[in-house]
Amino acid sequence: MTDVELMKRMLRAVLAANKSGPGVSLSRLQSEYKALTGEQIPHKQMGHASLDALLHSMPSVVCMERNRAGEMVCFASVSGETAHVAKLVARQRTSKKTGQPQMVNCQMRVKPKYCSFLKSKTRKLWDATSAASVSVSPPPVSPRLTSDGASLDTVSLTPTNFKENAVSGKPKPHHYPKDYNPSPGGNYNPQKVQGRIREMLNKYSNGFWVSKLPQLYKDLYKQDLPSEAIKDLEHWTHICTVEKPCSSNPNELLLYPAKKPTQTQNPSPVPTRVQCPTSTALTPSMDIKQKLGELLVKYSNGLWAHALPKLYLDTYKTKLPKHILENLSLLSDFCTIEYPMLDNPKRAILYKRTREEENRNRRESVEERRAREEAGRRLSTQTVPPLLIPREEYPSVLVGEAANTNGVILRYIGEGYSQAQEALEDKMREFYCCQDNNTHTGDKKSGTPLASLTSGQLAAVRTEEDEEILRAQVTEVMDDKVKVYYVDHGFSEVISKAKVFELHEKFFNLPFQATKCQLAGLEPFCQEPAVLKKFESMASGKILLAEILERGQTPLVVLYDTSQDDDVNVNAACIKALQDKTLASPLQVNSAYMNVAVRSVCSDGTIYCQLPSRGLAKLTEILEKAEAYFHSQVTSEFLVSRPFCGKGCLARYKGKWSRVEITNLHGSRVLDILFIDLGVQASVEVIELREVPPPFLRDLIAIPPQVVKCCLADVTVSGVGSWTPDAVQWVRDAVLNSTDCSVKIAKLDETKLSVAHVYLFPDKNFQDPARSLNRHNMDIYVSVACHPGHFVVQPWRDMYKLVVLMEEMILYYNKTEEKPLKGEKNQIYAAKVENNWHRVLVKGVLTNGLVSVYELDYGKHELVSGTQLRPLIQEFRQLPFQGITAQLAGVKPRQWSEEASILFRNHVEKKPLVAQLEAVQEAHHPWERKLTVFLVDTSQEERDIWVHDIMAEFADELTKEV
Repeated sequence: MTDVELMKRMLRAVLAANKSGPGVSLSRLQSEYKALTGEQIPHKQMGHASLDALLHSMPSVVCMERNRAGEMVCFASVSGETAHVAKLVARQRTSKKTGQPQMVNCQMRVKPKYCSFLKSKTRKLWDATSAASVSVSPPPVSPRLTSDGASLDTVSLTPTNFKENAVSGKPKPHHYPKDYNPSPGGNYNPQKVQGRIREMLNKYSNGFWVSKLPQLYKDLYKQDLPSEAIKDLEHWTHICTVEKPCSSNPNELLLYPAKKPTQTQNPSPVPTRVQCPTSTALTPSMDIKQKLGELLVKYSNGLWAHALPKLYLDTYKTKLPKHILENLSLLSDFCTIEYPMLDNPKRAILYKRTREEENRNRRESVEERRAREEAGRRLSTQTVPPLLIPREEYPSVLVGEAANTNGVILRYIGEGYSQAQEALEDKMREFYCCQDNNTHTGDKKSGTPLASLTSGQLAAVRTEEDEEILRAQVTEVMDDKVKVYYVDHGFSEVISKAKVFELHEKFFNLPFQATKCQLAGLEPFCQEPAVLKKFESMASGKILLAEILERGQTPLVVLYDTSQDDDVNVNAACIKALQDKTLASPLQVNSAYMNVAVRSVCSDGTIYCQLPSRGLAKLTEILEKAEAYFHSQVTSEFLVSRPFCGKGCLARYKGKWSRVEITNLHGSRVLDILFIDLGVQASVEVIELREVPPPFLRDLIAIPPQVVKCCLADVTVSGVGSWTPDAVQWVRDAVLNSTDCSVKIAKLDETKLSVAHVYLFPDKNFQDPARSLNRHNMDIYVSVACHPGHFVVQPWRDMYKLVVLMEEMILYYNKTEEKPLKGEKNQIYAAKVENNWHRVLVKGVLTNGLVSVYELDYGKHELVSGTQLRPLIQEFRQLPFQGITAQLAGVKPRQWSEEASILFRNHVEKKPLVAQLEAVQEAHHPWERKLTVFLVDTSQEERDIWVHDIMAEFADELTKEV
């Protein structure tokens, strides 16, 4: 079986279990495949740039479509091979946050046929209207934009004089542009085609893709659609509306019926609950109406109802009757009332009606008014309980779209939330289907479309495919259509009035499931296009983990995508979308950079370097200004009150403020941070952090981290993959915090780790790679030399530390009277050897009372009396063991003769030399590590002597003699 066939079979196994169910989301497919096979789908090895492209190339294995939430879902194609595959359980990753590991709850029913709303026609986002307690005028609503930047409302409301027509109530005569010429053709009859398209749009009142028009036309009328008609569609504004949606395909268009003038007010930006009840209280006097009308004319953008009493008192020096605020519907004959707040029906916005609207309202029939008032009285007795935030710290959520990150629409997943909603919709479907069949014994009016509709009214709505009955709220009423907001799903749709029914009282018990949250850390950039684009690609339509920071009316959250190998902080990724890539350090292979600062050297050999760049210069300038700003302010005002993972702020490093990112929390006081421009990690208390001052926030966020993650090229580390403490310390001593280093880039690792493989030089001379630190020149002292395959070196720089240590051991153990120990093999002790105390490893215990020991600092083997062993206290274990086993590089391993061993000892033993590191062989215990080094005698002024050359020459001479 080929690799491709094996991959297809494994992929079928992952998908087969979901063939009749909700399928496997594209975002989870890799993790489920890896859970089965231990590997990810190798799309790049198979010649495809992305996983999506690979899947589209295999229609016999997988079919793909978007679910109702807009997420791409994969299903198994029908195949006899997949019938026997058992259902696979999706592996869930744990959250790497504080507290217990968290699991994403993906148990949510998906209705694939009902998914087109969110990603095509209803891919229109609405802004949240803030509940400002002191503002008199409500905030403006931002226009909805298409992918080309044009207003979506303007594009869809054709002809361009639509608003004027809506006011007059009479559509203006249709006319073509002056330069318009209907396409000539033999059998092309534009009037006939227009009539048929009108019939099709009456049948498909919610519109359809223009690309589907030819096939629909042929199916209905058994004729091919003239090609000229496609070109003429945009000019037939009296027949249809052509709309360009927010789509990844700029050539895809949507076709709708020509829209008719509206008869009521504009929709509320965030539709909520039941409208304010009507009342039989006394109607306001004409004087009060006139005064209120004057105020509404003055505040043409709308007026908060709760601000009305004080404004009325200040203006007219008399109080507004209290019953008017309790029954705002009394004002409906001369003003428009909207209810934008989800959990507060007393918060309303009042707008002055135009004269045409007032006249049309007066013409309303008595029957219609009575029906509307009766509906208001019925609904006023119903209440929908508020949606409670889940108790768990990390609930799973299905994320919708957002016009800004301060109002992200989401739905909680789990018992009491998505499961309760699905049960409710099942009951609604059964209830209203029974009403249609006249078999229900209750009030049959529930199965009849509502005769009178008003903005703010709750209703049961049958979806376009007649498959679902959903709870919705009326937001705009037109002649024969109505715009509704699905309160459990979080999006709007324009539908026929015939699909709107009275919502029975037993369906008021479940809270509205579509709610909003605010993304922490993104408040100042909530409407930035780059942020919203990143959010759309990472979160919209996906099931994520939400860390709840504040449990307010609009909870403050951090979202995490846990479907990949590493958890992804969505909030932090959205902030990074604001970075200006031109301010990053430009990296190119074979390029050399001088004036490089080495900021951090990690134990695994990772080196963080600052390269000169425009961004580094700008960062230095801004941080200097911030330093001066803090000196002029009370810095305690900028204390971080709400820390969370991924948050950016400032902390002190060597006396100066530097940028940091919070990486982990340890309770409420201590946290881990990363200095993003230095590569330095630290643990600090939260009181040591400061918020970035607002004047510098945007500029600092735009600058990418000014440190490059590097590793030394051609330096291999075997074993456990970490450097020895000696090697790490040596590099730190050589270059750490030096600003005069140079680097030459040998290779760029394009993975998500983004590591640059470099040659690092301690000065500006980068011409000769042999002079780089990659060769790890070390000053050493050879304490023991057996032959080129085994000798022991001591780092020269730490020899004075060893001398001090041994003096302290003499003072301690000579004054201490302790009982002799029974030495155990492979244990570490202090042992007295020739009047000095050494740190030793017991290699064996003999029957005559002697103990074989290995001196860990000198590499010698000795025999000592067991009475000379003492415990090695912790104080004497701090200095790393100084004896390092090594072998000579540059010569072939062999059985060295006694003559060669003597020659080698004479050149190296008891001598200070220079060792050039070639390789490191790691081991579990430090005394078992082994270095491969070149040894160089630099004692002669005229030339350096390379010991491996001497040994190779001697070996050649022996071979010739033989």
